[in-house]
Amino acid sequence: MTWIYLTLFVFATFRLTRLIVFDKITAFIRKPFHKIVEDQDEEGNRITYLEIKGKGLRRWIGELLSCYWCTGIWCAVGIYFSYVAVPHIAIPVITILAIAGCAGIIESFMK
Repeated sequence: MTWIYLTLFVFATFRLTRLIVFDKITAFIRKPFHKIVEDQDEEGNRITYLEIKGKGLRRWIGELLSCYWCTGIWCAVGIYFSYVAVPHIAIPVITILAIAGCAGIIESFMK
């Protein structure tokens, strides 16, 4: 593996992980497994936190989807094995995710 591919894989994994764990566009994936709870602290400030729904497999998936470390490893596995299995399809997707990942990092520094 060259350093170019490794760099692409790193940024693609970063972007895919954020897409699954944090982005609003994929909230429908998380919704069956997560519940957003709003509460107030002693000072009257609104606090929002996440509750994992269910038991067993549903809870396990909910835990996975709430943890960027956990989701990240599975995204890395998926990206790598898609590259090995079908590189002519995977490389364009990996490249797009990597570009979006780099753009997201740059955008976070611009704020």
